[in-house]
Amino acid sequence: MKALVTGASGFTGSHLVKALKQRGDRVVGLVRKSSNLQRLANCQVDLVYGEINDRAALASAMVGIDVVFHLAAYVELGIVNVAEMERVNVEGTRAIVEAAQAVGAKLVYCSTIGIFGDTNGQTVDETFIRQQQGFSSAYDRTKYEAQQLVDRAAAQGLNAISILPSGIFGTDDPHFGPVLQSFLKGRLKLWAGGQRVTGIVQVDDLATAMLLAAEKGNSGEHYIISAGDLTTREMFEILGQAVGISAPADAPEWLVRLSGKLLDPIGRLLSWQPPLSQERVHYIYDRCVRVNATKARQQLGWQPRSIKQTLKELVNTSL
Repeated sequence: MKALVTGASGFTGSHLVKALKQRGDRVVGLVRKSSNLQRLANCQVDLVYGEINDRAALASAMVGIDVVFHLAAYVELGIVNVAEMERVNVEGTRAIVEAAQAVGAKLVYCSTIGIFGDTNGQTVDETFIRQQQGFSSAYDRTKYEAQQLVDRAAAQGLNAISILPSGIFGTDDPHFGPVLQSFLKGRLKLWAGGQRVTGIVQVDDLATAMLLAAEKGNSGEHYIISAGDLTTREMFEILGQAVGISAPADAPEWLVRLSGKLLDPIGRLLSWQPPLSQERVHYIYDRCVRVNATKARQQLGWQPRSIKQTLKELVNTSL
């Protein structure tokens, strides 16, 4: 198989590229000229340089492609460049869909459980109809709009399958990795929102799910990819058991909310991403998304690591 991976140099993309190469597939990676290619070191992948909505670069990258894995995205909460996020997440997906249609390639799209909106603690599956009015963030909105593009293309005949992962974890995770290192060194004494629910999927298990979707997934289908969920306090307790470190104490909610209100305008004024903003505080305390990944297990044969195994592996490889 010849596969194209967008966002190939990123966290999830690089793990997918390596999984494809281990199977013996030929891989083309779409990357920007400014991309850091360190994650792809010693990995035999044909690189095409261009922005996600560069039609000429996409046409070049699509030559002979059987499956397109579309992972490129602008992922951020808080102070974001909304226009850039729309360009990457929405218009970039539109360009990928059109390019895949032009060559008749299968599309596996990496979406997010965020498209369901706030489920108010209800555990939902792929049949859930979004109930939240409006959106919690520009990220949620742009990924929702991108999902609509993929779904419409599938209805029009494109062989497109959507993967909806929960929180993605791995030893080289650029988001949680620094937090984990601080925790394991005993420096993380305080944390905001210990009761916040987070879903977990190990990054290599996510890559496996995408490969299974390409092989067994039905066009137009959505597959939630999550090993389960737990509160962040429970997560820190599991992480700390291996090294004898207690979970960080909960920061006072009133202080976190006040900090978000104060730092948000400062961040916008200075084009700075503060550790807390009103949007991030909303995700910590006011929004809950729980999901059920039974469909992927039953229809794709996906068998992920358990939450505890995923977290213990993180500790073992980080020490």
